[in-house]
Amino acid sequence: MSGERIDSLGMFDAMLRTPEQMVAAVEAAQDLPGLPAAADIDNVLVLGVGDSGTAGDLLTVTAGPFMPVPVVVVRSFVPPSYVNERTLVFAISFSGNTTETLEAANSAAELGGNVVAVTTGGVLADRAAIWGTGVVAIDPAIPGPRAAFPSLAVAPLIVLEDVGLFRGATQWVIYATEQLRRRRNELAGPDSVARRLAEQIDHTAPLVQGGGGIGKVAADRWKTQMNASAKMPAFSSALPDAGHYEVEGWARDSRRARDALSIVQLRHGHEHPLVERAFEVVTEMVRDRVATVVSCQAEGEGPVAQMFDLMMLGDAVSLELAALEGVDPGPAPAVDELERRLAE
Repeated sequence: MSGERIDSLGMFDAMLRTPEQMVAAVEAAQDLPGLPAAADIDNVLVLGVGDSGTAGDLLTVTAGPFMPVPVVVVRSFVPPSYVNERTLVFAISFSGNTTETLEAANSAAELGGNVVAVTTGGVLADRAAIWGTGVVAIDPAIPGPRAAFPSLAVAPLIVLEDVGLFRGATQWVIYATEQLRRRRNELAGPDSVARRLAEQIDHTAPLVQGGGGIGKVAADRWKTQMNASAKMPAFSSALPDAGHYEVEGWARDSRRARDALSIVQLRHGHEHPLVERAFEVVTEMVRDRVATVVSCQAEGEGPVAQMFDLMMLGDAVSLELAALEGVDPGPAPAVDELERRLAE
């Protein structure tokens, strides 16, 4: 165990700059030309894979409950057949060259969808110029899509506010940046809350559990950040769904589970009362059957702030896990190899 930070792409510094990145995304997404009015939109579609798809998930659980039209996230090559001129489409790709997103966006544009590209450039930006649709320009200096997640997630919220589908989005993002500046103060030092959490779950395979939609999306982000940054196995689930039937997997006491697994519970202030109770019961059931159970409480005003607060903490924990093991969190060689072999 080294504990020495190796960070060739500057992922830790990028994490600490999350509030500033979000402010820049608000400015970039405001006042796009050619957007339809709310009365001319029947549905919203988000196209993206990986972090871009997670940005769509964040939109569905934060903005979706307050919107008069449905939001659907597609992580594939093909958009739904109902897309037409009354569909607002977000095509999200950091590089602008993601094959799945390009294929789906091209089909959506052919069906008449109003496509808004969220990207640093690439083919997607070129096609958006041909389609005559808006482009939210993401800073290409950000070290990759994982670090750019705040921009990818904030931009659609602001566009939805501009068209009149999610009023107050800018204020919700302001609340989030205020909370993340407070959280940053807890994460910057050598004895941060993230380092202490990482030390508790190091040498285990964490199962990250969230509550409801907000908790589920945050847990998925924690899981993928642990995979990508710390190069370790990690898993995610959500209550109440984990009660059908994940909890049954803990019914038999297993020595291997006690040594190898940990549970990280992500809590927030927007949980249903029965979800709160489910966390209590699940903790009682599994506490003696895993290496450790730790709980993290979201802070901040409103669901957007609490979502980003949990995610920033998870980003920091994944980077501290990487530091504990002397792993460089930026490069993703296994992903690169998979893509190379699939392309052969």
